[in-house]
Amino acid sequence: MTDDKRRTRLRTAVIGAGKMGAIHAKVYDSLPQSELVAIVDTDTDKAGKLARKYRCDAIAECSELLGKVDAVTISTPTSSHYELAKLFIENGVAVMIEKPLASNAGQGREIVELAKSRGVVAAVGHSERCNPVVQALKRLEISPRFIEATRISPYPFRSTDIGVVLDVMIHDIDIILSLAASKVERVEAVGIGVIDPDKEDICNARIVFENGCIANVTASRLALKTERKVRVFSRQAYLSLDYFGKTGTIIKADTDNVELINKIRQLKDGGTFDLLRTDWTKLVHYEKLQIDDKEPLRLEQESFLEAVADKGLTPEVSAEQGLAALQCAEMILACIKKHKWD
Repeated sequence: MTDDKRRTRLRTAVIGAGKMGAIHAKVYDSLPQSELVAIVDTDTDKAGKLARKYRCDAIAECSELLGKVDAVTISTPTSSHYELAKLFIENGVAVMIEKPLASNAGQGREIVELAKSRGVVAAVGHSERCNPVVQALKRLEISPRFIEATRISPYPFRSTDIGVVLDVMIHDIDIILSLAASKVERVEAVGIGVIDPDKEDICNARIVFENGCIANVTASRLALKTERKVRVFSRQAYLSLDYFGKTGTIIKADTDNVELINKIRQLKDGGTFDLLRTDWTKLVHYEKLQIDDKEPLRLEQESFLEAVADKGLTPEVSAEQGLAALQCAEMILACIKKHKWD
């Protein structure tokens, strides 16, 4: 490789050699615009094993990276996000922080303000925003009035330092905020901890937005199956999407359908028609959503590195957007605490 080509690649590193860290390392190693230089973890055995796989350095202390990297992904327990992000941002290193942005909105706000003042790119790893189903939904440019999201799975045995809202529900909170495109007016929520009484494992929340949009969100990490679905009601269409299965359907009125127009006119005029003799699917436009099967984490990291290389671009989920999701999550957690079950 020539020196010119080498200089076009961003020097990257992954902080944390756990499951998510390993996935991020694999993606960085495969991206042409990335030169993975190190894996950092206090568990030197874990870091060494992953570093050998991707032919890079294994480092125990983050401070050893300073001056050697352009961008890092922080894939460590949430409680460490603030201090690690602060260390790198203060030294001019771009950060991709695995969701949630920080342990609380106060820390998240400091990260946002610090990155802005230093002119450093800060992104949040809400990888579901890069899910091909969500990407396809974004292309439709709809204005939702009601959103119903369900995200349940068996207990994951990870992220035990946080409850299901910050671990799981925050994915849907981020997506819902991007779809609703409005400020949150109020929330109502109920949740309960089963494995750990102090950390909710199941939660249902209702989010009301200033523009009138309403979202009903359910998250559980104690289910017997994995389900990640969202339904969107809008003036333009009804959408049913399956993140896990990477499928989706759209149902909308066909304005060119003469039969539909006539049926509606009959009903308005007080007339009736035999539903049993009418195939309603022929009265509307029904189609499968066209979905590009691309790896969400790859899209997320590509977007992040493009923003690092070109300050005119923004990452898929900015620190500001990550903070908005965290603030909404805290509203839900406050509501759970207020209505805590005995």
